[in-house]
Amino acid sequence: MAASLLNSRIQRIRCTVFNMAQKIITAKDGYKELDYWLNRNSVKNLLLVCDRSIEFHKELNNHLAKVRDSGINIVRFSGFVPNPQYESVVAGVDVFINSGCDSIFAVGGGSAIDVAKCIKLYSNMDRSRSYLTQEIVPNDIPFIVMPTTAGSGSEATRYAVIYLGDEKQSITSESIIPGTVILDHNCLKTLPPYQKKSTMMDALSHAVESFWSVNSNEESKEYARLAISGVLSNMDGYLANTDEGNHGMLLAAHKASQAINITQTTAGHAMCYKITSHLGLAHGHAAILCNRVLYPWMVQNTDKCIDARGEAYLKDTLNELASMFGYKDVLEGSYCLENIFSKLDLEIPQVSDKEIDVLKNSVNPVRLKNHPVKLDVDTIEILYRRILTTD
Repeated sequence: MAASLLNSRIQRIRCTVFNMAQKIITAKDGYKELDYWLNRNSVKNLLLVCDRSIEFHKELNNHLAKVRDSGINIVRFSGFVPNPQYESVVAGVDVFINSGCDSIFAVGGGSAIDVAKCIKLYSNMDRSRSYLTQEIVPNDIPFIVMPTTAGSGSEATRYAVIYLGDEKQSITSESIIPGTVILDHNCLKTLPPYQKKSTMMDALSHAVESFWSVNSNEESKEYARLAISGVLSNMDGYLANTDEGNHGMLLAAHKASQAINITQTTAGHAMCYKITSHLGLAHGHAAILCNRVLYPWMVQNTDKCIDARGEAYLKDTLNELASMFGYKDVLEGSYCLENIFSKLDLEIPQVSDKEIDVLKNSVNPVRLKNHPVKLDVDTIEILYRRILTTD
């Protein structure tokens, strides 16, 4: 028990160090701080990992043209799709090495940033074998990211998600946390409404899951509080595409990612991944689908608590969570995510009994260990039937 507590404390210290060490810069003064980063790291050959969203950012593209004119070679890699495949990462590593790149700049949503993270991680590994089976060897390749969505939080975490076929691969290494992040709220202006909604719900799910996680501590809870407050106070402005709303949501999503970097996700994410890959929903849409049902179920089943801090602690946590959403009654407050989901008018997919079986058997038991209320296969099936509509 003592060793477990010590390891947990060391991990929290490491996460704190990375959150403090990560430098946040802005796009003000024509990306002057990006130029400082390029000069400081003596960049000569930059791998630009980006999705299609970069085409909408005229100011950034104009600046990258100036960077090229200054003598820095920029190699673009966009060979991936949302929920990126392992093979795409392999192709990106080949481009990085064959082009002699010395640094990485990721611009885009969670998929682009996760691909860039894996390219960085695998670039010094044996190219003749699967990277997924090799021991991780950290490296110090200069790595900067610019998120173009307010949701995934990948810019602040030690996690990346890629897929081998339709099976999710969770990649974890502290060395893939970007050293520098550019936060530019103007990137959010061109997002389609569905993407804005789903990424916002990913950020909110991160904050809520982190807050109730068995791995939570006061630091992670404070990040989560700031994130939840930021999402709620900026939601209307963000959906209306105001500068203030977009800026506030970008900061809220970043705080949520700092929280989840400490605690990891819980059952909501464990249950949503197959919904994304099998039913084609955006990740944040799938996450809020699950958490809107999990939350009231947890409130009504605290006697199944597996958090070492006990049922009373869990009840206090759920009470505080309800209070953050503006409710005095914990059960009434547990339906807050359902209310937000309904307000956003997001779809509830219809599935067959056979698909329910596929979903319930897809849940990663490791992530269930982070969830404060015990879940078994039968309960997971019941929850999926509440999360989705069945034939």
